[in-house]
Amino acid sequence: MLTFATIYLYKYKTKMTIGKKSILALLLVGACSFSTLRAQSILDKLKKAASSATTSTDSSTESTSKNSAALDGLSTTDVSSALKQALNIGVSEGIEKLGAEDGFYKNALTKILLPEQLRKVETTLRSVGLGSLADRGILLLNRAAEDAVKEGAPIFANAITSMSFDDAKQILLGDSIAATSYLKTKTSEQLFTAFEPKVENSLGKVGADKAWEQMITQYNTIARQDINTDLNAYVTEQTVNGVFKMVAEKESGIRNNSVFRTTSLLKNVFGALD
Repeated sequence: MLTFATIYLYKYKTKMTIGKKSILALLLVGACSFSTLRAQSILDKLKKAASSATTSTDSSTESTSKNSAALDGLSTTDVSSALKQALNIGVSEGIEKLGAEDGFYKNALTKILLPEQLRKVETTLRSVGLGSLADRGILLLNRAAEDAVKEGAPIFANAITSMSFDDAKQILLGDSIAATSYLKTKTSEQLFTAFEPKVENSLGKVGADKAWEQMITQYNTIARQDINTDLNAYVTEQTVNGVFKMVAEKESGIRNNSVFRTTSLLKNVFGALD
């Protein structure tokens, strides 16, 4: 016969079991609800991101379409002439600045440093107290470029004049230095060939060749090595690249700021992109 205490204990355990099951059920329901909410939140974020990307793409496409439409009223000849005019202005102003004293040397954009293979020469010379020799060598490289670049205007002007654009309007619709990049691709080789003898002459004129011979001799003696480099080719390359950097800077200014559009042609053509 069941006692009162036994019956009571049985009822208590039954309630506890039911209570635990209820709590477990509630936890499972809550977890499912949380997972559902979390999944929905992630889904909403993905939808929002996709919508934003679509809007951005649509906006970009719309902007390009508007720019293309704006060019419909411009002839290919006008666009090509405007691009060449922008490049010529960049060359003219760039060479004027670079050809002045310290035009290369004190311009962070164009300063000529030692070629990579000769950096160890500079480090070695400085380590034995011959830093002034290294400084003079670097200075004279830049002086040679400043001297040679003065004669570069006709070379660049001829390259620009004889250059034809495969698709002038597409270049106009390109990035902020699209015309400069095109010029560099099409004329770098001929510009290098035309510039090289001028740079060679300038290296001798400012004494850079002798300074470099002294530097290399000192280094070879200290390091017991025998190195050499084609200094003329290196300075020629850096001189031409320096002009391209100045041209790119000017082109970007003309494209992005109406203040730099100093002719009616530049205002008409580049203004169509505003």
